[in-house]
Amino acid sequence: MRRAVFLDRDGVVNRAVLRQGKPYPPATLSELRLLPGVREACNQLREAGFALILITNQPDIARGLVTAEQVSEMNRHLQRYLQLTGVGLCPHDDSARCSCRKPQPGLLFEAARVWDIDLESSYIVGDRWRDIQAGHRAGCRAIFVDYGYAEQRPDGPFVQVHSLREAARWILRACRPGHQMEMPRYA
Repeated sequence: MRRAVFLDRDGVVNRAVLRQGKPYPPATLSELRLLPGVREACNQLREAGFALILITNQPDIARGLVTAEQVSEMNRHLQRYLQLTGVGLCPHDDSARCSCRKPQPGLLFEAARVWDIDLESSYIVGDRWRDIQAGHRAGCRAIFVDYGYAEQRPDGPFVQVHSLREAARWILRACRPGHQMEMPRYA
């Protein structure tokens, strides 16, 4: 079995669009802006043996604000550019009550099945409570990229960082042979 780092998309890999303190996804590939240090962080994690899997809620598809093709185009671009192992996408809104929309762990369970992932030795990096909760429910270690959004905060345990670059450094230190790092709780 492999270990993985599950990456939320908007706010972790690419810049989220902020409106009234809340994050929103870019609508088109031309609006997609990679965050600083993301490519280097992905390279370091991949070189350390982690599968990198993008796990993203995209409810604007269900809401009719973007097409599935627009979202797929952005995801394909990120997968190629960052050399990601795969992409898991939930196109539903909360009203669908599906198992794939974070905070439900369905996307992580499906990725574990498809790519032979050991969830207990894997990490999820997200910028919203939904990401952290999905990781907990799947048995992953959670790393929260805190932007101070005007919304619900996640429950612990999780490591709090300010970027994917910082998350990658933490993961790589925690995985050194003979090195034990406890998951602190920030709540």
